[in-house]
Amino acid sequence: MSPSPRQFRLPNLLATCPLKDATNPYYRQASAESRAWINSYDIFTDRKRAFFVQGVNELLCSHVYWYADCEQLRTTCDFVNLLFVVDEVSDEQNGLDAAATGQIFLKAMQYPDWDDDSILAKITKEFRARFLGRAGPRNVRRFIELCDKYTQCVAVEAELRERNKVADLASFVSLRRYNSAVLLCFALVEYILGIDLDDEVYEDEAFLEAYWAACDHVCWANDVYSYDMEQSKGISGNNIVTVLMQENGTSLQDTADQIGVRCGEFVNTYLSAKKRLAPSLGADAARFIEAIGSWMIGNLEWSFETVRYFGSRHLEVKETGIVILRPREVSNDSFSESDEE
Repeated sequence: MSPSPRQFRLPNLLATCPLKDATNPYYRQASAESRAWINSYDIFTDRKRAFFVQGVNELLCSHVYWYADCEQLRTTCDFVNLLFVVDEVSDEQNGLDAAATGQIFLKAMQYPDWDDDSILAKITKEFRARFLGRAGPRNVRRFIELCDKYTQCVAVEAELRERNKVADLASFVSLRRYNSAVLLCFALVEYILGIDLDDEVYEDEAFLEAYWAACDHVCWANDVYSYDMEQSKGISGNNIVTVLMQENGTSLQDTADQIGVRCGEFVNTYLSAKKRLAPSLGADAARFIEAIGSWMIGNLEWSFETVRYFGSRHLEVKETGIVILRPREVSNDSFSESDEE
C-alpha cells in the first residue's frame, strides 16, 4: 500500500476564470455591524469565535456582492454569518440532531410568529425581517423553498457522516448544490438588484445552464480549497475530492487536477449560456446571470484572503499552489448553546 500523500498542488482556478473581481466600498461598515450583531448572542465558545473571526465571512460578501449598497451588503453579511452558525452546529451533529437544527432555521424563516426561544431562531428571525423588507414575493417564496431543500440536504450530509458513508458522484452533485447554500446566496442577488424574476425564467434552458454551471463552479472550487481543513477535522466525506477519489480510484493529486479541468468547463458553460440568453427573458434575467458570475471569481479570490482554508500560509499557497496536509485534529469544542443543553 502506498503511503498517504503529505501534500498536493491545487489546480490554478484563477487562470481559467476570466471574470473580473471587485470589492464593495461599504465592506468595513457592513461587516463591523454584522459581526457585532452575531457576537451579541454569545453563541460561540472561544475557539469557535476565533475561527469565526479569522474566516472573515463578510469579506466574501464584499467580493461576491460588490454592487450592493451598505444596507443590502449588511443583510448578506448577516445571512452568511447565520449560515456559518447553522453549518458549524450541524457539522458536529448526527442526522437526527442536524435535522432538528435545520427545522429551527426553516420554521423561523417560514413563520413570523413561530419561536422556540433558541438563539438560532432569534438570529434567523432578525435576518428574515431584514430580507423581507426588500425582497419581492416570488423571490421570497423561492428563497423559503431553497431553505427547505438546504435543511433537508444538511441533514442527509450529517446522516452520511454518522454512517461513515461517502455518496456516489451522481447523488453528491445534487446534494452539494443544496447543502452548500450557494443557491440561497444566489437568491440574495434578486434582493440586492431589486428584481423579482418570473418563475418561467427559472425554466429557461440557457438560464439554467448558466445557473447550474456557476453553482457547481463555486461548490467544486470550495471543496478542493477546503479539503485540507476538512480532512484535518475528519469531515471530508461531504467533499467532491473525497467523492471523486472513491468513485474513480484516483490519487489526491489526480483528483485535484480533474477538478481543475471540470471547473474550467463550468466557466465555459456559464459564459456560453450567458451569451445565449433570449432577450425575451428580459433585462432582469440578464442582470441576474451577470451578477452570479461575481460568485465564481469572488469565491476564488476570497479563499486566498482568509485563513479559513490554508491557515497562515494562505498567501504562500496562492503563490505556489502547494497545500501541505495537516494532521488530524482532536477537539471536543462545541457551541455555547450546545454546552448548555
